[in-house]
Amino acid sequence: MAAVVVVHRPSAGGGRTVTVHAVPLGLAHSDADVIEFLRRAGLENAEDLVLGDSPHIEWRGAPAHEYAAG
Repeated sequence: MAAVVVVHRPSAGGGRTVTVHAVPLGLAHSDADVIEFLRRAGLENAEDLVLGDSPHIEWRGAPAHEYAAG
């Protein structure tokens, strides 16, 4: 199963683009930003998805929860 939420690799200036079904939600600089983007997109239990080990979220290009410049 493909991940619904993708947290992309850190950008050169820091932060990671977050997408849901390939639709960009914003540039996150922390887990709190990711959670807020997902809540605004209507995903329930957003905190559980971000902070847990969910098959529905994929962290690309850097370890989970790291937002520093790439």
